[in-house]
Amino acid sequence: MRTELPPDYRPSDDEEFMNPSQVEYFRQKLQRWRAGLLADSSGTLRHLKEESLLKPDLTDRASLETERAIELRTRDRERKLISKIDAALSRIDVGTYGWCEETEQPIGIRRLEARPIATLSIEAQERHERMERTYRDE
Repeated sequence: MRTELPPDYRPSDDEEFMNPSQVEYFRQKLQRWRAGLLADSSGTLRHLKEESLLKPDLTDRASLETERAIELRTRDRERKLISKIDAALSRIDVGTYGWCEETEQPIGIRRLEARPIATLSIEAQERHERMERTYRDE
């Protein structure tokens, strides 16, 4: 069941965490983000098909190949991001979105605004990064 949102709605800390309006707000935010990424990737595919590597000048060809490599790397990162967005949308569907996977505490509106695909609270993320650095340094 979807909730109708006013056009200027913004979640706040004064509301109950992950109430229907907040859930719908983040669903729409994630869907818009995903649609934008997909539109960008289809534009890239068109651009790559139109651009020819058959340039007579070696320098032009090298530049074009470098640009293509960068563009493909960017698209690969976006493909992974789309996967994370899909996972967040799935968490919305099952009712676990907005809750930390480790502590089961609220992630927080401000963190979700900044990073809507977050799965950990700030404290859990910091703990995770400290552990990562510790094992990386050994």
